[in-house]
Amino acid sequence: MAATEKQTLGFQAEVKQLLQLMIHSLYSNKEIFLRELISNASDAADKLRFEAINNAALYENDPELQIRIAVDKAARTITISDNGIGMSRDEAVEHLGTIARSGTKEFFSKLSGDQQKDAALIGQFGVGFYSAFIVADRITVESRRADLPADQGVRWESGGEGDFSVETITKPTRGTDIILHLREGEDEFLSAWQIKSVIRKYSDHISLPIRMQKEEWDEEAKEMKTTEELETVNQASALWARSKSEITPEQYNEFYKHVSHDFQDPLTYTHNRVEGRSEYTQLLYIPAHAPFDLWDRNKRGGIKLYVKRVFIMDDAEQLMPVYLRFVKGVIDSNDLPLNVSREILQESRDVKVIREGSTKRVLGMLEELANSEDAAQKEKYASFWKEFGQVLKEGMGEDAGNKERIAKLLRFASTQNDSDEQNVSFADYVARMKEGQDKIYYVAAETFDAAKNSPHLEIFRKKGVEVLLLTDRVDEWMLSFLNDFEGKELVSVAKGDLDLGKLEDEAEKKQHEETEVQYKELVEKMKTALAEKAKDVRVTFRLTDSPACLVADENEMSANLVRMLKAAGQKAPETKPILEINPDHPLVQRLKYEEARFNDWSSILFDQAALAEGSQLADPAGFVKKLNEMLLAMATK
Repeated sequence: MAATEKQTLGFQAEVKQLLQLMIHSLYSNKEIFLRELISNASDAADKLRFEAINNAALYENDPELQIRIAVDKAARTITISDNGIGMSRDEAVEHLGTIARSGTKEFFSKLSGDQQKDAALIGQFGVGFYSAFIVADRITVESRRADLPADQGVRWESGGEGDFSVETITKPTRGTDIILHLREGEDEFLSAWQIKSVIRKYSDHISLPIRMQKEEWDEEAKEMKTTEELETVNQASALWARSKSEITPEQYNEFYKHVSHDFQDPLTYTHNRVEGRSEYTQLLYIPAHAPFDLWDRNKRGGIKLYVKRVFIMDDAEQLMPVYLRFVKGVIDSNDLPLNVSREILQESRDVKVIREGSTKRVLGMLEELANSEDAAQKEKYASFWKEFGQVLKEGMGEDAGNKERIAKLLRFASTQNDSDEQNVSFADYVARMKEGQDKIYYVAAETFDAAKNSPHLEIFRKKGVEVLLLTDRVDEWMLSFLNDFEGKELVSVAKGDLDLGKLEDEAEKKQHEETEVQYKELVEKMKTALAEKAKDVRVTFRLTDSPACLVADENEMSANLVRMLKAAGQKAPETKPILEINPDHPLVQRLKYEEARFNDWSSILFDQAALAEGSQLADPAGFVKKLNEMLLAMATK
C-alpha cells in the first residue's frame, strides 16, 4: 500500500493519563481488550447498515458484514478486521487521539490511585480501543471510510506513549483493520484456541459472524495448524431476538457490557417481547454504578434503537424519559420504518407507546427490587438508590402519569436513625406514625448534619414524632409536585404556623393561647425593632432548647431553596422570613425586661436563628460586634 503525508501528533493529555492508568488497573482482566475491539467493530457495521438504508452503494461489492480475526505467531500479531463504516483520516485523529467527552475532567478528578477502585471508574468511562494497549506495545490501525475512494485510506500507529503517527494510504477495502503487536509475555493470545475461547465467553451475543481460520491437527508435525477455510466462532444472532430460555445470565451480562461499555455486571435487567397495538422487543438494564456523566442531562441514556434487527441509532432519547437516562439496552421495533429519523421519532405514535411501555417496565424492575422480601434484592435496591436516587426524583416533576409509582420508590433519611443513609420510604413513615398524627413531616437542609440539628425538630423530638430529613438539591423542587402520600399531607416543619393537630392536647393549646397573650407586648416591640429583617415575629411552641428560629410563610419558598437557587446563579424572590421566639428560653424571658439594648438583642436573636438554618448573614461583622459588646456588658455586671 502506498503511503503519503505521514504526520506525528501528540496525544491529548487525558489520553496519556488514561493509558497509563488503564494498563496498570485493568491488567488482571486483560482479555477484555478483545471484547472491546469486537464491540467497536460491531458498532462500525451497525453504522454502515444504517447509512446504507438510503445509500446502498456504501456496500460496494461486499454486502456481507462480518468481523475477522487472524493470529500470526511468527509476527506476534493479532489482527481484528471489520468491513463496517470505517474512518477517514480526520476521524482517525479525532477518535483515536482525543477523548472528546463531557465530564472528562470530573472523571479524572475521581481517580484515587487504588487500582481496584480506579478499574471500576475506568470501566464506567468506557475505554474501548485503548484497552488494546494492555497486551500490545504497538498498535497499527488501517481504515477507509465507506464513502471515500481507495486512495483515501488512513494508517494510524502508536506505541501508547506520548504520540501517534497518521498517514494517508491506499486501502482497496472499506472498514478497519487493527493490528496488535503483542508485548513480551503475552504469548497466550497467540493461541487461536485461546482467542476463540475469549470470543465465546465475551462476544457470543454479537449478531455479526466473527470468523477465524479453522485449525486441524497435523499428525506429522504433531501440532495444530491453520487452514484457509474460515469458521464462525460465535452464534451470530441478535441476543435480544432469542428466547429467554436459551440465554444464560452470563450471556445477558456480557451483552450489557457490549451495549454500555461498562466493565461490571448490571444490577438487574428485563427482557420482553411486547405484542399488541405495537410490537417490539426490549432488553433493558439498570447499571450497578452511576456513570461519571450522570448529571449531564443532555447526555441521553444508552438505548440503542433497532428496526427488525437493523441498527438505527444510539442514544434514542425519545424512547426513555430523561429521569431514566441511566438505563441501558436495546429496543427493536417491528412497526417503525427502516429510514426513521429523530424527527420522525418525535411525532410517532408507535414511539410514544414504546416509551410508555419501557418506562413502566423499568419502574416495574425497581418495584420488584424495592418490595422483595429477599435480603439480597433489598440490598440491590439500596445500592440502586445510592447511585441513582437523585435522578429518579426528577421523575416526580417530569412524569405525571407515573408520579404515584415513583413516590413509592423514594427513600429518605429520617430522625428514626442516626445514619445519613436514605432508607425510609413514605410507606415506612406512615406505618410508624403516632396515634392521632395525620401529616408527614419533613425538614430540608443543605447537609445531613444541618437537617438533623435543625431547631425546627425540637418539639418533634420531644413528642417522639418522626421527621424526614431532606438533603438532596432536588428534594424541595420534587416535593412541589407531591402534596400528599396516600391522603397524608406532606408538611415542612420550617414553613407556616406549626399545626400538630391531635398530637397536641387541649391543655397544651390553652396554655399556648395564654402565653401568646403574655408575650404580645414583647412581640410587637420586636416587630418594630426588626422591621427591616423580619416579615413578622410571633411566639412559637416548636422550640424546646433554642431561643428562636426562622420560618418561611406558607406560600413562599423556603430559605434553603432560595439559597440553592442563588448558588446556581438563578433569580430567587426577595422575601423576609418570620422570626419565631421560644417563650420558655431564658434569653427571650430576659428580653422582656431589656430596655437599653433591646434592638441589639433582637437583632442577635434573629441572626443566630439565620445561622442555625444555614443562611449567610448580610452583615457578619456587625453581628460579631454586637455579640461581643453584649458579652462584655454581661461580664462587667
